[in-house]
Amino acid sequence: MLPRFVPRVLLCLLAVLLTGCSTAPGTGSAVPSARSSGAPSAPARADGMSTVRAAALPAEARRTLDLIDRGGPYPYSRDGVVFGNREGLLPREARGYYHEYTVPTPGSRDRGARRMVTGREGEVYYTDDHYESFRAVLR
Repeated sequence: MLPRFVPRVLLCLLAVLLTGCSTAPGTGSAVPSARSSGAPSAPARADGMSTVRAAALPAEARRTLDLIDRGGPYPYSRDGVVFGNREGLLPREARGYYHEYTVPTPGSRDRGARRMVTGREGEVYYTDDHYESFRAVLR
């Protein structure tokens, strides 16, 4: 049985191969084609990850992001705890670098599966499937 991350890594490699590279005008250097087209890209720390614009997040996620920006108060006791990145889907950092926050799920009887994870350098990631995947939030 393959570890959970192997199919994701293979999918990422396939995406890179299919996307290809183009030459930046006047530089002669290769750059990913998404960048040359002016498409939004993930912060450098999350290069290659899926992205989502903050404005496109569900309303509950935007409210959680506002709470994070204000420093709380948070509705859940687990909000702000250290996120261990055990899944290895976010860039590797020392323990304590990431913190997680609950994004309420309407109709859920518990905290649900949606979370925001922030990094010490200000980056923000969103998951709606309880850490199975992440998207870098573009602000």
